[in-house]
Amino acid sequence: MDVYTRDFGEDEVAYSLDEKTSLQPRTRSHETKPPQAGNQPALLEHEYARKGALQLFAAFNLRSGEVVGVLRRRKRQVEFIELLEAIDAKHPASIRVIHLVCDNVSVHHGKLVRAWLTAHPRFQMHFTPVHCSWMNQVEQWFSILQRRRLSAANFEDLQDLERKILRFIAQCNAQAHPFRWSKRSFDRVLAKINSALPIAA
Repeated sequence: MDVYTRDFGEDEVAYSLDEKTSLQPRTRSHETKPPQAGNQPALLEHEYARKGALQLFAAFNLRSGEVVGVLRRRKRQVEFIELLEAIDAKHPASIRVIHLVCDNVSVHHGKLVRAWLTAHPRFQMHFTPVHCSWMNQVEQWFSILQRRRLSAANFEDLQDLERKILRFIAQCNAQAHPFRWSKRSFDRVLAKINSALPIAA
């Protein structure tokens, strides 16, 4: 996928985008206790209250590493278009092409989205092959978010969860950097996949 590795002109930008779904506050019934001296692990209450869920629509800038994020209660084309509009608003008319790398789920190419893209011709979609989520760089950023903020979810409510995710995005953007992918990156991953496949008789 040359959109990851080729040089872009000054009038182009590129984003990898997807959704991280069903983010729950999971408010614990008792306070989490931090690790103690003597190799005592942290204590996390296993019981929690369900208070709904949020869907994170996020786009990772392939050249700068900055993230654009929108949190909503539902995952539909209208919410996906909100992300596209946020990306559109970030870039002046001098940016003539905005490349978008995403998977081929219906939310990304439904009737409403196609109409929006027709009205915004500088956007160009690049769909990854089926079962190739590893090719979507925003998934790497999602894994960072998961490890650093969501591995032991315990938020007061949906508003607290949204506020802290947006704060994390702002913190990441303050020290943003791209993921260094090259043609060799793809070759290494493909070689690993091929070595794991069963040999045909």
